[in-house]
Amino acid sequence: MAFIINSARKDLGGFSVSRIIPNINQRSVGPFVFVDHMGPAEFPAGKGINVRPHPHIGLATISYLMEGSMLHRDSLGSIQEIHPGDVNWMTAGKGIVHSERETIETRGKDHVLNGLQCWVALPEEKTEMEPSFLHINRAELPYIHREKLLMRLIAGEAYNYTSPVKTYSPMFYLDAITEAGAIVERPCGVSETACYVISGTVKIGDDNFSAGQFVMLEDEQSIETIENSRYFLLGGKKLKKQPILRWNFLAYSEDKIKEAETRWKEGRFPSIPGDDVEYIPLP
Repeated sequence: MAFIINSARKDLGGFSVSRIIPNINQRSVGPFVFVDHMGPAEFPAGKGINVRPHPHIGLATISYLMEGSMLHRDSLGSIQEIHPGDVNWMTAGKGIVHSERETIETRGKDHVLNGLQCWVALPEEKTEMEPSFLHINRAELPYIHREKLLMRLIAGEAYNYTSPVKTYSPMFYLDAITEAGAIVERPCGVSETACYVISGTVKIGDDNFSAGQFVMLEDEQSIETIENSRYFLLGGKKLKKQPILRWNFLAYSEDKIKEAETRWKEGRFPSIPGDDVEYIPLP
């Protein structure tokens, strides 16, 4: 039967997030090894998101917003502001550095931020690939229209649709808005599947779930909407081998993690053009 994964509040310096995965009871869902719900947070003019440059290896990050905006910059020279419904997909591979800040226009007025930050494990044979960055406008993503439901396919494949966001293993990631009475079938059969309820109430199996609950589906094959709801569906093929995730690094051996930690301490990661004065030290 479906069961809830409880989140923990984490402070990121000026605002807090709900950290859902990794969890003591659930280290991953398909290739998803990290899920943070950023916000919802309200910032007065002059305050906001200011995540200093930091490194990643062995994974891909997916940024997706429901409200607000963020400015992504990375060591490839990418500069991209993301808005609600867009996707920023960054493949770290053998190593990348990025920051998440805001524009003057955003910081200059009262504003909100509400979105999900996910990390996807790269397959072991892909962890040394060259880093890359991809931005997809929301208009380029597949929309799924049915009676009483509207979905956007953020990444992967589901319901015979394919997102333009390139993935490296079978997975799906959907943003769904459904009306009372809608029944949504599980996206990909036996794949590991989670439902994160943003608003409203849904029924999975014999139980109802409401806003803020992250639900792992087991034998259940459908989600019924009890009251108008918004939720995310995410998951994919179960990982054959559970990777090591420490700080911002993912690898399939301790040696690779230690090598990345040493590289960061010694300043041997590439820097971000125009954003290379400060950084987050290795904890």
